[in-house]
Amino acid sequence: MIVVYTPAGGEPEQYDAKSLLTSEASIVARTVDMKWPEIKAGLVDEDLDAMRGVVWVLKKRAQPTLRFGEFDPGVDEMVTRYDKDEAEAWFDAAFHLVGVDPKTTAERVATALREAAPDSVADLEHALAYIEQRRAEVEADGGKGPEPEAQAETSAPARKTSAKRTSQT
Repeated sequence: MIVVYTPAGGEPEQYDAKSLLTSEASIVARTVDMKWPEIKAGLVDEDLDAMRGVVWVLKKRAQPTLRFGEFDPGVDEMVTRYDKDEAEAWFDAAFHLVGVDPKTTAERVATALREAAPDSVADLEHALAYIEQRRAEVEADGGKGPEPEAQAETSAPARKTSAKRTSQT
């Protein structure tokens, strides 16, 4: 997950939670009094403590003396977005639904993903290109989803529920 922090009057800054070292994740967990799995789940749900902890620890790389109490962003200054891998896994899972119901076409899935992507992904340009690529692949395959074995192997992140938008998409 990418935490997008946009300070009041400032430019959006992106912080990749996957880049945390184990020691840094432990610091976040102790500081916000959450276990790492709770923090990861909290990022998907845009939990303020989880987002604040991750951004704070990553900001400390450049500002080692930054204290947690000194980093207190506004509640609307942070959102989470899927990184490229997470977005692709989500899109792949959605395209697996093509053919399950006759109304579920590759174009309908692509349209729904295009509408959801701006509020869900860190790299919108990459996301839109990937959606188009997958739509074309599924249509070239006769509009069928993958074989059942391939579906079982797909792991996609839970879909974000937030409708918040940032100037960084």
